[in-house]
Amino acid sequence: MAPRLLYLIFVRLVGLLVLLGRSSAYKDVELLVLRHEVAVLRRGKPKPRLDWVDRAVFAALTRLLPTGLRLHRLVTPDTILRWHRRLVAAKWT
Repeated sequence: MAPRLLYLIFVRLVGLLVLLGRSSAYKDVELLVLRHEVAVLRRGKPKPRLDWVDRAVFAALTRLLPTGLRLHRLVTPDTILRWHRRLVAAKWT
């Protein structure tokens, strides 16, 4: 029990130090991305459906996030590339 408590305290302190080291612009962008993700998740009943506006917002905002944070979002860089491939395939077929 005590080692787990010490571990959790250590993880929270390291997380706090990481947050203090980031600029306010990254924090603001991350908050915008999280708010939009919550809005999309609330809208979808079984599985969230993303329309082109949601995709554009996610694509624009995730480019501003640091690389470590991009990988843990609802929309990852691979997702954005898949959307682009589908868009190009639909346009040129």
